Amino acid sequence: MQREDSLCALLLGEYDDGRLLIREVFRAAGWRLLEAEGRKEGIESLNQNCIHVVITRSQSPGLEWKRVLQDLRRQQEPPQLIVTSRSADEHLWSEVLNCGGYDVLPEPFRRDEIERVVAAARRHYGPQYARASGGPVRHPSVA
Repeated sequence: MQREDSLCALLLGEYDDGRLLIREVFRAAGWRLLEAEGRKEGIESLNQNCIHVVITRSQSPGLEWKRVLQDLRRQQEPPQLIVTSRSADEHLWSEVLNCGGYDVLPEPFRRDEIERVVAAARRHYGPQYARASGGPVRHPSVA
């Protein structure tokens, strides 16, 4: 099993406002961050790298988080999905968890929240967390 400090994540979509903070958090933690703006580029990254966590917006032009989740399920070891949103509420959080996503991260981002949610998602990556139905076991961290 890989250690948490070997975490690799994919930031998928446009993140003008929060991109620098996310990059800074990953750099400080010694984690690897890949970036892709579009679905095709994101799938290529997934096929070429061992990605533990995918971060995408709930509302992003040309990227619907449910479609991203379907793409992730096609991977041999599906990464955990973290959905970000400026309007993160209980309804979105519940929908993400019920569909098989890992968590919702509210925007604007806070450094401690990024670290905590991403690290927790990494700990829940891998076959030991797969259910008989093929979906990941989720341990939500945002209520």
